[in-house]
Amino acid sequence: MSVSSLRMRARAPFSFRSLAIGILLWPAAALAAPGADTIAVNVDQAKLVKLPGKVATIVVGNPLIADVTLQSGGIIVVTGKGYGATNFVAMDRAGDIVVDRVIQVEGPTDQLITIYRGVERESYSCMPVCQRRVTLGDGAAYFKTAIDQAGTLSSQASGSAAAAGKAQN
Repeated sequence: MSVSSLRMRARAPFSFRSLAIGILLWPAAALAAPGADTIAVNVDQAKLVKLPGKVATIVVGNPLIADVTLQSGGIIVVTGKGYGATNFVAMDRAGDIVVDRVIQVEGPTDQLITIYRGVERESYSCMPVCQRRVTLGDGAAYFKTAIDQAGTLSSQASGSAAAAGKAQN
């Protein structure tokens, strides 16, 4: 064996190891940071984005993933509704495309605890005390109970505010 073949053999495991590590880490690196043309928003949160030009119409690819609302001054409100990616197209009054961008909706950023009871799932937000948090994918009974409680609380708060307003008049 020549000296050059020994050097190649010594280097080969390192290059294969580097290649293997690169292949394993590539999906994480690709998903870690959205591209410049991607708007990243968390589910159940909103983000304001300034658009160029005079936008008259907004079309959203999948409104189950994100909602886009046009405000005055070319500002849009992007709200994450479900996990995944979709796009939106903004057009001017002549129908010309001004913007075509991807919206990436990601999971919540708070301390989310997920409890599995067989196939049923419950989610809790633990900041600083754990409380129910309705999250896509939760079990139907848990989801309905949490939504019903939130609706009841909202109705009671609205009723109290209305009663307080009448008492002042």
